[in-house]
Amino acid sequence: MNWPFILEEIPTFAQALVVTLNVSVWGIVLSLIIGVFAAAIESARVPVVRQIIRVYIELSRNTPLLVQLYFIYFGLPKLGVRWSPTQSAIVGLAFLGGSYMAEALRGGLDAVAPIQRESARMLGMNSVQIFSRVILPQALSTAMPGVIANVIFLIKESSVVSAIALADIMYEAKDIMGNDYNTYEALVLLTVSYLIVLLPISLIGTWLERRFDYARN
Repeated sequence: MNWPFILEEIPTFAQALVVTLNVSVWGIVLSLIIGVFAAAIESARVPVVRQIIRVYIELSRNTPLLVQLYFIYFGLPKLGVRWSPTQSAIVGLAFLGGSYMAEALRGGLDAVAPIQRESARMLGMNSVQIFSRVILPQALSTAMPGVIANVIFLIKESSVVSAIALADIMYEAKDIMGNDYNTYEALVLLTVSYLIVLLPISLIGTWLERRFDYARN
């Protein structure tokens, strides 16, 4: 193991980790927004729109992220839509993550007892207030394990974005393997980089799950 080489490459991997975190965070935020909207439509059983949401969810969940990225980055320019590698990566993660978040949140919304809506309506709340102040917080409490799992899943899936020439940590690892042939060193840097990000999220997620379980009980 070439430890001096690893130490020399740490700054490069730190910059690449910033790229990974940038696309991951934006992708996760947008996927949550998409997920809340899609789950609300499905839970409310809105005609036509609900069927469109189902088509989106099935399409997103049953096609690989790599194929989605190729379509966004290489296919959409044929239709006049051009995005940078960073923008394409964020859109791809949001497109994939939105469907998973929608399913997790839909389960949470369906778990909220109907009496909660009726009680809020009797207190004079409108539909928006009922959803944002009563239904959604309870749904998030129930869906939290699934949401945290999806966050971790999306960060790991971000490793695919190197396929569209985005210089994330996977891109840098492949570069080291191809140019310097230091495979073991690249794998160590790659593993440590993901652990630095994912381990705290996993621990925070476990803490949040316990907090929500305590609040429900």
